[in-house]
Amino acid sequence: MIHSLSLSDVLADHARSRPLVTAVVDGEVRLTYPELDARVSRLAGALAARGVTAGERVLWLGRNSHAVLECLLACSRLGAIFCPANWRQSADELRFVLDDLGPRVVVWEPSETTTALRGDGWVQAGEEYEALVAGGRDGGFPGVPDTEPVLALYTAAFAGRPSAALLSSAALVAHSTSLLVVRQMEPGFTFLNNGPLFHVGTMMFCLATLQIGGTNVFTPAFEAEEVCRLIDAERVTQAFLFGQMIDAVAAANAGGKYDLSSLRFVSHSAEWDAMITVDDSPWCRSKMGGYGQTEVGGMLTFLGLAPGGTGFAGRPSPLVQVRILGPDGAEMPPGETGEICARGKTLFSGYFARPDLNAEKFVYDWHHTGDLGRREPDGTITFIGPKLRMIKSGNENVYPAEVERVLKTHPAVADAAVIGVPDETWHQAVKAVVVLRPGTAVTADEVIAHVRAELASYKKPRHVAFADAIPKRGFTPDYDALDAAHGGGDYPGA
Repeated sequence: MIHSLSLSDVLADHARSRPLVTAVVDGEVRLTYPELDARVSRLAGALAARGVTAGERVLWLGRNSHAVLECLLACSRLGAIFCPANWRQSADELRFVLDDLGPRVVVWEPSETTTALRGDGWVQAGEEYEALVAGGRDGGFPGVPDTEPVLALYTAAFAGRPSAALLSSAALVAHSTSLLVVRQMEPGFTFLNNGPLFHVGTMMFCLATLQIGGTNVFTPAFEAEEVCRLIDAERVTQAFLFGQMIDAVAAANAGGKYDLSSLRFVSHSAEWDAMITVDDSPWCRSKMGGYGQTEVGGMLTFLGLAPGGTGFAGRPSPLVQVRILGPDGAEMPPGETGEICARGKTLFSGYFARPDLNAEKFVYDWHHTGDLGRREPDGTITFIGPKLRMIKSGNENVYPAEVERVLKTHPAVADAAVIGVPDETWHQAVKAVVVLRPGTAVTADEVIAHVRAELASYKKPRHVAFADAIPKRGFTPDYDALDAAHGGGDYPGA
């Protein structure tokens, strides 16, 4: 007997049990669950006609759209893998993704970068995509095991290039179930997808909303007044918002033009709290979140499961196990620091085409997150920080190795290292410490422009310091010495 529940199965069941519920809102597009299900079946047929079969990849290069959810669900129907890529990346970064993933079909929005990269058989979002859906035929697709990968999200540039974490329907459904319990999501739940859908933080709420049979509202990207308008017009329950975004929304609605009372969110400021309904679910009761990463489907631990707990990351999701392990694989006693390791229903299936990295990350039968933590005497978890240096700028992760790789391609740069320095607006800013080749000269602005041409803008240095040498520990930069000399600090977990 097969016990399987794919994302495609979830949609098909909602089409039967929620025939009048609005599943998707995107501008003038409004689709009920039966309408969404029919479009997904036609899209799956159209993709199959283009050679998308089990294990093949479909890539999305564009901003938020209901088409992202449709492509994911169509891939679930086919047993294929869908990847929404970071559309803000440079041409070099996107070229790497194209070469690495080898997609059978690319759905794209025109931009300076994507237009230059466009290849044969690409499908442009908008009219061409709609024609693709309209021309597809429902093939009566056989069921696909829910253990097969369906979603790929690029993450963690450990060695200077990112890797695509593969998540199965089973993992995504399990994570959604945990999230909807902690968030206390109910029928009628409406989520505003205003954060990037290439981030697990937005995608996990999009899929949990699908799981509960709620309404997903899409907007291309965050714009404060448009967020206010959509919350008011669609009676949005939850949106992807954090510090600076909350402040921007509160400022945009300072005159009370929009009714934001449907939004059930965490307390933030007197002005904000007066506009919304302060939520009392475990997810928002004190402080949102916990500890998570893409590789675990989103959240591994929840603060909402540990009211009054000592640990800053809360307690594990009920569908996972968490251990704090030492280098030898032995569990560390409470109060001792080790690597946060996990196994369970929400974990990823490994990285796409990275056998060596997969072998490194899955040892002693546990996924090694690459992050340090400790278990407190009351059983809760505290996140200490990444084993490898990572910079947190706004809501984005920046890996020094990735920026250092690009810095060293400048003809005037002999060596370089990257640190994070405190920043009042973004928490941390990227700072490059650069050693020039003898007889060369380059300005800080030229160094920044060089990185900006190769990487997404948020990864570029905001500050550049020139030095005679990079202090080393063996063959790697001595980041502690660099921090001390150049004002580094405020790293995640600090």
